[in-house]
Amino acid sequence: MKLSRIEKPLYAQIANIVKDRILHGVYPVGTNIPTEPQLEDEFQVSKVTVRGAIKLLAQDGYVETGSGKGTKVIRSTSASKLSKLKRFTEVLVEEGHRIHKQLFHAEHAGNEEGSMAHRLFGERCLRIERLYHLNDEPYIHYTHYLSSKAANIELSDLNAQSLYGLLEEQGVSLDKYRDEFSVSASPPASVLAALRIEEGTPLLKRSRFAYDESGDLIEYSEGFYHTERHHYVVNYDV
Repeated sequence: MKLSRIEKPLYAQIANIVKDRILHGVYPVGTNIPTEPQLEDEFQVSKVTVRGAIKLLAQDGYVETGSGKGTKVIRSTSASKLSKLKRFTEVLVEEGHRIHKQLFHAEHAGNEEGSMAHRLFGERCLRIERLYHLNDEPYIHYTHYLSSKAANIELSDLNAQSLYGLLEEQGVSLDKYRDEFSVSASPPASVLAALRIEEGTPLLKRSRFAYDESGDLIEYSEGFYHTERHHYVVNYDV
């Protein structure tokens, strides 16, 4: 896998990629991540770089290392600075489900006049379309619209890292989110096709507004959830 030649160190990029895989259940708790030689081969980096990534993952509490025993995953949830809420995908992974991300499109594109993206960002913005599979079945369709502040994201990295992680690498720190939920009785045809469901099937729609520390809107996204396959779940820690 080719890493971005940005200011963020290579070891930190590798740590973020491995962490994203842990959060989505690719490397479940109690199992080992790939060996150092395997990571060196995948990312085409030195042993020192791989060891730096593992050290960072261990410092963040995701893995532990043992002499001759490999590097074991010990935690599969992220720490949020905003709240104690867990990501929905983390809840699914904890329940034993398999999550797989698929990138459909990522491009700087025009916004349809009158659409929410047009009202928020004007004529053009960065648009990313992704699909999440739950146990190999299409489950969530996302379309992300991002402001010019996110224009320098390496689109090729979206398959490997989380969108918000890539934003942080570009120095864009998200500080506030607002989610709106509704039922969509007539989702777009492209969403129905991606989720492989028939016209007229109601879907849960989540609209997210994400703001940076200056209060500027960075991302607007629309997510469609096929809740007949799994309910939307929020766990609260009190």
